[in-house]
Amino acid sequence: MNTPIDVTLTGSDSPVEGLVNLITYDGQDAYEFQSTDETLHLIITQDANGQWHRVAGTDPYFSGWVDELAEQVSALKS
Repeated sequence: MNTPIDVTLTGSDSPVEGLVNLITYDGQDAYEFQSTDETLHLIITQDANGQWHRVAGTDPYFSGWVDELAEQVSALKS
């Protein structure tokens, strides 16, 4: 994934639209989400057990966004 992809996360009031890029974070592959309105920034990585974790980004955030973003990223990788 060399080009940004469009992703929509479920917000409390309305969907949160943005772009995801593959980046390197602390020496490992990570996915960075930036909302188009620049209110949400989220970086997630996958651990050795295959679990996804938020490693950086804005607060507050919904913990469900990690899973939602991971599902969309995983679907693109397959």
